[in-house]
Amino acid sequence: MRTSDFYYDLPEELIAQTPLEKRDSSRLMMLDRNNGRVEHKHFYDILDALMPGDCLVMNDSRVLPARLLGHRSTGGAIEVLLLRDLGDKKWECLCRPGKKMQVGNEVFFGSGELRGTVAEVKEDGNRVIEFDYNGIFLEVLERLGKMPLPPYIKAELEDQERYQTVYSREVGSAAAPTAGLHFTKDLLEKIRAKGVKTAFITLHVGLGTFRPVKADEITEHHMHSELCMMSGETAEVLNATKLNGGRIICVGTTSCRTLESLVNEDGSFSEKSKWTDIFIYPGYQFKAMQGLITNFHLPESTLVMLVSAFAGRENVLSAYQEAVKEKYRFFSFGDAMCIL
Repeated sequence: MRTSDFYYDLPEELIAQTPLEKRDSSRLMMLDRNNGRVEHKHFYDILDALMPGDCLVMNDSRVLPARLLGHRSTGGAIEVLLLRDLGDKKWECLCRPGKKMQVGNEVFFGSGELRGTVAEVKEDGNRVIEFDYNGIFLEVLERLGKMPLPPYIKAELEDQERYQTVYSREVGSAAAPTAGLHFTKDLLEKIRAKGVKTAFITLHVGLGTFRPVKADEITEHHMHSELCMMSGETAEVLNATKLNGGRIICVGTTSCRTLESLVNEDGSFSEKSKWTDIFIYPGYQFKAMQGLITNFHLPESTLVMLVSAFAGRENVLSAYQEAVKEKYRFFSFGDAMCIL
């Protein structure tokens, strides 16, 4: 199967640049994965699609304000993107311009309350930077850092919390699990009042989620690795849902990848964590998920391939063509799709 099999034509003006005023007022396309039929709704209508006994699985990862704008001692501007915490105040980072950041070079942020020194230049061009600061690093980042928005979003984000889900709590992602951005606390209360359970997993989204598939044959593509975790409490909820005949519905591809990575061979769940590089594409047999709430993804991306594995490539591409025709908003701040 070729990467080009997952291409669709998307007018640039349909790429959402800013979030809507109300999270749950975005549009919602309902897709029946058995026959490809679509319906057009609003996200708050998701309540009608859920049944008592179902369980929504949500990724509670919180985005790190990992984009730092600094300057060298000469005054030259440097942008640093935090990728991975290596411990001992060291982080693997992406730097622009990289050629100005060699071993021993320093970069200063804010009024100098945060300083970094390049400790290593890695083979892939990433830098290991050792930071110097007083206090708690996350608090320093909250003051100085910006959200690492995807490259297709050109507009500045006025409210940083709009790139966080209302249930985010575990800091560590380089990008938001965007399917969850549509939920409000009020909508979640209504969902729970209907008898739908909610359960949380954690997968810290890496920047590799934005990397394009460069291989012609999709089987030659290698996924980036991400840390995912499931608590004993969530495992109990999921096991009870299956036992009672309810549907497990994942909010976002990250929740899907986590469940499919952590599910036991017999289909049960238990407290577990691991690094996963699972790549889900058509032909994959799902073991954990019966429904998916997701956004509209980039052409030829691994996320379109995952959705196609669940709902069928023809159904998905036909639904995407319908979304383009109906002028849905695409990608991170865009509209949603519910596949059941």
